[in-house]
Amino acid sequence: MHFDPSTTALVLTDPQNDFLSPEGVTWELVGNSVRENNTVQHIDQLLAGTKAAGYEVFISPHYYFPHDHQWEFGGTLEKKMHEIGMFDRPGPLSLEGFEGSGADWLEQYKPYIQDGKTVVCSPHKVYGPEQNDLVLQLRKRGISKVVLAGMSANLCIESHLRELLEQGFDVAVVSDATAAPQHPELGDGYAAAMTNFNYIAGAVMTTDEALAALTA
Repeated sequence: MHFDPSTTALVLTDPQNDFLSPEGVTWELVGNSVRENNTVQHIDQLLAGTKAAGYEVFISPHYYFPHDHQWEFGGTLEKKMHEIGMFDRPGPLSLEGFEGSGADWLEQYKPYIQDGKTVVCSPHKVYGPEQNDLVLQLRKRGISKVVLAGMSANLCIESHLRELLEQGFDVAVVSDATAAPQHPELGDGYAAAMTNFNYIAGAVMTTDEALAALTA
């Protein structure tokens, strides 16, 4: 894949404390994978590199509001997210208690995300971008190629990858700027995601490879 700032953007899913901080509610499940992949630092490098090279950055966040907890069914991890209060906020129009919460951005990413240029989309609700405005925002900026990173590999990243491909985007996944749950019964989410990425993504790159291609 060849990248150009006029047609290519970095898309990050869920760069939030509940996934990437040791204090986050999912750290017991994802912490080992985050450490093994050096995910936090690699996302930081992608943000710094793409910003410096003039690429646009889009964030597809995950928030749950009180009315979302009234859903009557859901998948295994979806139910778990509701049970543990993952990404919880008091309401769609309130930032009460947001600063430093599990739903907040990882502190080191804030200078990039809150620079007045990054596009923060409306929240996705399960895993994919079908329910938020990511595709609209990308198309309105003339973006046709996406470099995809963030959390978590086998859930939101894979779901975003599949939907963006179906919507006609060319998508590269950054393999070490993501991580996934590891569970003794449910299995290794990272390994499962990497298998699928290699089958369906336009490219699968490390952070170093992605930055080299973006700045070539």
